Amino acid sequence: MSETDIKKLRAEVLACELCAARFAATETRHQPRPVAWFSSSARILIAGQAPGLRVHKSGKPFTDPSGDRLRDWLGLSEEQFYDQDRVAIVPMAFCFPGYNAKKSDLPPPPICARTWHDRVMRGLKNIELTVLVGGHAHGFHLGGKMPVNQRVQAWRDHAPRVFPLPHPSWRNTGWLKRNPWFEAELLPVLRGRVKELME
Repeated sequence: MSETDIKKLRAEVLACELCAARFAATETRHQPRPVAWFSSSARILIAGQAPGLRVHKSGKPFTDPSGDRLRDWLGLSEEQFYDQDRVAIVPMAFCFPGYNAKKSDLPPPPICARTWHDRVMRGLKNIELTVLVGGHAHGFHLGGKMPVNQRVQAWRDHAPRVFPLPHPSWRNTGWLKRNPWFEAELLPVLRGRVKELME
């Protein structure tokens, strides 16, 4: 797939309204606003879950505290992180799924991945590192069912091409404190691989 083709595909994703009725029925009653951030030349793929409300408003991926933490984990500046020629960001759903009645994030609608992911991934031929952010991305890209903690603990089974990570949400701060090996062992290797591919 050429860069022209992938630009056309990105435009298709950005115009998607497949889940309009689904989103209108959520607590947030929002309209679709896909966030598509990829280019055929990218060597690093960040496979996330779905945009949050802040990203829905900004139209740019990871423009929230989770993004700050993720950039720190990767050892990337904002400028590097948002360089679409080198970093592709492809979540399991391109739109904010909305909140439920308890103000909790709804899961990524599976129809999004079924509709778009194979086509997008065919256009990303230069990916040498895939960073899986959260359980939904783990299951899609690695297959099978396994608790996030076990996936992340088994990171050496997939490195250096794939790194399963927990979600960088503040909700996982306790997990990070209970698992100091993540910052001491996994992150230095991940940062080294990222640096190598960004040079």
